[in-house]
Amino acid sequence: MDVRTDVTLPAEGYRLEIDPSGVRLHVADAAGEFYGRQTLRQLIGPDAFRAASIHRGQQTIPCGVVTDHPRFGWRGCLLDVARHFRTKAEVLRFIDLLAAHKLNVLNLHLTDDQGWRIEIPEFPKLTEVGGWRKSSMVGRHDGPERDGRPHGGFYPTDDLREIVAYAAARSVTVVPEVDIPGHARAAIAAYPELGPETGEPWEVWTSWGISTSLLNTKKSTLDFFKAVFDHVLDIFPSEVIALGGDEVPGATEEHGRFVREIARHLVERGRRPLGWDEVLEAGDLPPMVIGSWQSEAAGARAVAAGHDVVMCPEDHVYLDHRQSDHVDEPIPVGYLRTLESFYGYEPVPADFPSGKTILGTQAQVWSEHLDTVRRVDYAAFPRLCAFAEVAWSSPEGRDYAEFLPRLRDHHLPRLDALGVEYRPLDGPLPWQTRPGVPGRPR
Repeated sequence: MDVRTDVTLPAEGYRLEIDPSGVRLHVADAAGEFYGRQTLRQLIGPDAFRAASIHRGQQTIPCGVVTDHPRFGWRGCLLDVARHFRTKAEVLRFIDLLAAHKLNVLNLHLTDDQGWRIEIPEFPKLTEVGGWRKSSMVGRHDGPERDGRPHGGFYPTDDLREIVAYAAARSVTVVPEVDIPGHARAAIAAYPELGPETGEPWEVWTSWGISTSLLNTKKSTLDFFKAVFDHVLDIFPSEVIALGGDEVPGATEEHGRFVREIARHLVERGRRPLGWDEVLEAGDLPPMVIGSWQSEAAGARAVAAGHDVVMCPEDHVYLDHRQSDHVDEPIPVGYLRTLESFYGYEPVPADFPSGKTILGTQAQVWSEHLDTVRRVDYAAFPRLCAFAEVAWSSPEGRDYAEFLPRLRDHHLPRLDALGVEYRPLDGPLPWQTRPGVPGRPR
């Protein structure tokens, strides 16, 4: 294939020309070349997505010209590895799946109440103590029942460097997330001096939901997390670094100051902090990226305050939420969000402030109820396929009736070739159900 740079193409854009004489690819940049090659892979057929060739005989591809570029520069997906740990190999596989769908941001959620997943050599107890819990809640309920099975794991520094490099080779940026000042119980279990003084021993949380255990706002705690983030910056070259800031019950002005100080620390080191939309309440923040998850209105407030916005509203793009109201749907939590509703999502609201733009959009894979990679596959696909098209393409002419046969006849066979255990269009297979495990629908 003849590859040439074309400066007239938009960022990440390409023009793929196929005729009987051969294949030519004109690209704006390295990302454009990667996406052009992905399109050629699609044209070759599903077997091009297998780990090794099984093709026999002469191979042909259709002639034509494809000119394409993405609508948004941020086409992301969050993967929560704190609630349920995913091995390095599983993260690399997930990056491959994002890249196959021309998604370009992996928001890697590394810390939470239920586990701390990033090695910080200066503070070894974060992984020695905070990296595992004694048991886990099964499903979603208000009772004391737990599975009695220890769960844990963490990523050594070199493994994270490998993940970053692997992603970069596939035009995916890894945006790490270390949560403050809430979602921090694993850190407090490791170093109790970071939390409130209760006189009781701390343990990594075995429940789901929102913990009321917050970091204290002492200078020593602030300095601790500045050191943590410095190590994060050493591993992750991403311009954007996520600091969380969501679901902080009982937050005080001092907690707001804590968030502001960490945000400024990141800015001083040449990075852009990302926080969930609750951080807007902290006030006097440096320019940030705001993940608008509670509502689209929060995104409008963020741009009015001078921040950039990634649209990721819970009631539209949370992949852990249930896919149907059928009794066989496993662990039905959250809002009902079907394949069709994902395809119908429009990231820019009709009433978004005039003259303002968004960076892009992001789907979320929270993992409280996804304890295996097979469960992640089931929750994410094929809805993430629909989301990827929303993030890449213009909304004009978007038609679910046109999308569905393309998905069924062409893309699901690609997922089969990739070994993805997606949810069948007509409902879960028997081994994808979770009989008797309670959910909590909304």
